[in-house]
Amino acid sequence: MKNKMLGTGEKGYHPMRKLRVVFSGLRYAVADFSVLYKVILSGIMLVPVVLYNGWIDSSMIVLATAFMIAAEMFNTAIEAICDFIHSEYHEQIRLIKDVAAAATGMAIFAWVLVLCIECIELWNLFAVGS
Repeated sequence: MKNKMLGTGEKGYHPMRKLRVVFSGLRYAVADFSVLYKVILSGIMLVPVVLYNGWIDSSMIVLATAFMIAAEMFNTAIEAICDFIHSEYHEQIRLIKDVAAAATGMAIFAWVLVLCIECIELWNLFAVGS
């Protein structure tokens, strides 16, 4: 796709090409076990939440999972760019990677918090219902 600001790239907008790029990036992200198990945990939690808690709770899980996956993908991209620019150890590169990892950690914390709250709500629903 042509970049209007830089004047680079190909002419024309192709939505199918954009979707292919998106799914290609998602495939690479989910191929990493640290992302895959989180997606699986979210999927497992999503089923009972959809059945028993409703759409708002389900939306929170989907949003928290998407936020966490996006943070993991940004972290991976930042680390790859840093390694491409400077492959040996460098203190400034370490700081950049640490900040990216901290941002990912905050996203994971929010994701875990949402899943824990949903687990507690499901536990209370089934404990009271028994």
